[in-house]
Amino acid sequence: VGVEGETVLEAIERLEVSWPGLRDRIVEEGPALRRHLHVYVDGERAGLDTPVGAASRLDVIAAISGG
Repeated sequence: VGVEGETVLEAIERLEVSWPGLRDRIVEEGPALRRHLHVYVDGERAGLDTPVGAASRLDVIAAISGG
């Protein structure tokens, strides 16, 4: 999905327009990433304030745990 945004948080907020509720599944109060989610920009671990370029790839991955 293509979306414009200067930071990870801005990109998530713009996706919220098309998919209401998405932001709440990824971001909690603060704002902060939810505990069991990891975000990567172009393969590098990122935070909500990480810059996103016009051709960047943004991945949101759920951490998997078990025992």
